[in-house]
Amino acid sequence: MMECLAHKSEIADTFSSVRSFSYLEKKSPIMDHEKMNAFLDSLIDFKHSLKEKTKTIISFNERIEKITWYNDLDEECYMLINDLISAIKDLHSSLIRQYISMNHLRQKGIVKEEIRYFKDSIDNLKENYQDLESVFFFLPKMPDFKETTKQLSLV
Repeated sequence: MMECLAHKSEIADTFSSVRSFSYLEKKSPIMDHEKMNAFLDSLIDFKHSLKEKTKTIISFNERIEKITWYNDLDEECYMLINDLISAIKDLHSSLIRQYISMNHLRQKGIVKEEIRYFKDSIDNLKENYQDLESVFFFLPKMPDFKETTKQLSLV
C-alpha cells in the first residue's frame, strides 16, 4: 500500500509537469515562430552580405587583371603596383581568416553555395596578386619574357 502511494505521487507529479509544459507549448508557437523567422532573416542577411562581399572581390579581381596588361610604366607606377600587391596580400589574409571561420557553416551545409563563390573569388584574388608580382617584378628579369612581350606589342 505504501509503495502504491509513492507511485501515485510520482504519477501525479509527472502528470503535473507534463500538463504544465503542454500548456506552455500551446501558448508559445507564436513565440517560436518569431524566433524561427528572426533566425531565417539573419541567415538571409548573412547570405546577402556574403554575396555583396564576393561581388566586391570579383570587381577587384577584374581591375587587377586589367592592370597586368599595362606596359610602359615608370618607377612611380612600379612602386604603386608594389604597394597594391601588399594591400591585396593583406586583404587576402583577412578574407581567408573569414572563410576559415565559416567552416562550421560549411560542414552543416548552410549557405554552402555562397561560401563556395566567396572562396573562389578569394582564390582568384591570390592568383591575381601573384600574376601582378610575376608580370611586373619577376618575369621582366627573364630575357625570353622581354622578347615575347616585345613581339606581342608589335601585333
